[in-house]
Amino acid sequence: MDKKTTINQLKNIVQQFCEVRDWDQYHGPKDLSIGVVTEAAELLDHFRFKTEDEARNYLKNPKKRLEVEHEVADTLFMLLRFAQMANIDLSHALSRKMVINNKKYPVHKSKGSNKKYNDL
Repeated sequence: MDKKTTINQLKNIVQQFCEVRDWDQYHGPKDLSIGVVTEAAELLDHFRFKTEDEARNYLKNPKKRLEVEHEVADTLFMLLRFAQMANIDLSHALSRKMVINNKKYPVHKSKGSNKKYNDL
């Protein structure tokens, strides 16, 4: 479905879900930011204290993978809702940020490195 669904369609799905429940009143920037972090932390909790191999194997378990997918979806939901409520064009925002990232992390300095841009 990723290849057929636009970001705008996803934002509309989230918007409709929230509006029929009268949740706009609870979805200000602060609360949605908290929601993004909370859901991302719940995703992280699945991998806490696991080695890289253990984390990869964890995703091979169908039940655990489904739980992880739910947390990814919850995080995406909150991010989409934030963007929808704040009128942020996610494609444009990402495109602009990638221009900045390309300058911060030129291939000749960053390839194969996990250093932050100011340590390259």
